Amino acid sequence: MTSPATGPEGRVDRVDYGPFAHLTAPNVTLYRGVMGVFTEAKERFAVHLRPEEVYAGLAAARRPPDLDALTKALDSLAHWGNLRADPDTGRVTTPEDFYRKRFIYQLTQAGEAAEAALGTYDTALGRRGELQAVALRDIVDQLHVLLVIADEEVPDPAKTHLTLVALTERFSALADNARAFMGFLQRTIDLHGVEVEAFLAYKDRLIQYLERFIQDLITLGGQIASLIGTLAEQGHVDPLLRLAAAREAEDAAPGEAEQAAELGYRRWQVRWRGLAEWFVSEEGRESQAGLLRRRALGSIPQLLSVVRQLNDRRAGRSDRSADFRTLARWFAEAPDDEARHRLWRVAFGLYPARHLTVDADTLEARRVAPVPAATPWPDSEPVRISPQLRRTGSYERRGRPRRVADRTEARRKLAELTARQVQQTARARAELATDGPTRLSRLGELDPVAFDLFLRLLGDALSTWRPGMARTVATSGDGAMEIRLAVVDDGTRAEIRTPGGVFRGPDHLVEIVDLTEGRPAGSASGRAREESDG
Repeated sequence: MTSPATGPEGRVDRVDYGPFAHLTAPNVTLYRGVMGVFTEAKERFAVHLRPEEVYAGLAAARRPPDLDALTKALDSLAHWGNLRADPDTGRVTTPEDFYRKRFIYQLTQAGEAAEAALGTYDTALGRRGELQAVALRDIVDQLHVLLVIADEEVPDPAKTHLTLVALTERFSALADNARAFMGFLQRTIDLHGVEVEAFLAYKDRLIQYLERFIQDLITLGGQIASLIGTLAEQGHVDPLLRLAAAREAEDAAPGEAEQAAELGYRRWQVRWRGLAEWFVSEEGRESQAGLLRRRALGSIPQLLSVVRQLNDRRAGRSDRSADFRTLARWFAEAPDDEARHRLWRVAFGLYPARHLTVDADTLEARRVAPVPAATPWPDSEPVRISPQLRRTGSYERRGRPRRVADRTEARRKLAELTARQVQQTARARAELATDGPTRLSRLGELDPVAFDLFLRLLGDALSTWRPGMARTVATSGDGAMEIRLAVVDDGTRAEIRTPGGVFRGPDHLVEIVDLTEGRPAGSASGRAREESDG
């Protein structure tokens, strides 16, 4: 099993994939166990193994095969190129022993490469990944260090290189783990390869984990974008990258240092561009951090929806999609068309409904001459139903009808709850809406509903903030509010008091507009000015 590959001079070499052939063989479990024994022996610096030693290794792992089967497996692996078989002359004492078939085995280079590839595959397949808030903090620290180094008269090449290496390693780990985690999260939402009981047990911790990372991504991601913008505006990026590339090129062969430095500089440019694009948005392109934040935010309601569906199933509620999938499988497994027609009639009941009701004469006739329950319908006497049912399509049964549940009170309570929530949201919008630009410190005290709406608006505004910006405009997710945020350079800090505590931060100019009603009167800034005037 080979495949063509291009050699260093353009020629086509043959690449042998034979060491992977055992993966599709009938005794793949035995082959994998044998290769595992050789891999463990290699870690102990054992080069050759005899069949008895391989058997002992499998027995220690509680997978002892038949010795003849093991010998055949070793020969097959040697044939595929995973192992190399050498004559075992170490225990020869007689001429008969010399001519008897005895081999010792060792891993080949191709066998080692195949095991390394399979180990990487297993690791990647089982990897869940993680959202590394700690990596975000480390990236902030490394960028601060770069700023300090760049401000020196003569930046230290060693410090510059080591800082950039640490920065790119943490960033690569963050990006790879985030990608792996979001893939695992999507598989969890789809319930692919996930134990339902385990998912229900840790769903709350997963949602809290997502919420905590989203908060860190909003705050720390903004700091990272600001630091990257500061380095770029001050013109420090290219000199630092060239210093790192020049230090790497010091070990280049004679006469190749300049070329190695230029190639290293281009590699560092690509790494820095990837870091910048991950955290900094541009016109027409959202940053990867923003996409990750939006994806993580969207996964929370999806997880809650999965939980609700699982609870509905466990409570015994009907799952129509699952029922139709089961019915489709039954149709596919039916042996012939006659069975499929019979299944159709049973599933959907599209046949004369003679069993709905009978008249008194039919009941009397059945009492006199009972029909056995095992009698097929085509062989039994027809059932006479009421002429009224044939004529009008309905039949009024005698007796008292079932009592209809009165849901008036429940509907009234639901309407009151909905109206109360609408009023609270409207009051919160009216409380936040300003009569023009005002300072955050003038907003005064906010109730919990208004403060929650304010935090969401502020988060939407900060998510659009990019390095070098002095103002930004954002709209809430429901399109009901618009916030306009501008920087204040006097260094003042704002305090917004709520029943749950005090929210503090740098003061900004803010203008909040209620898009549903323009700018309503009685806004927070107006009240604040009235109170200050009083």
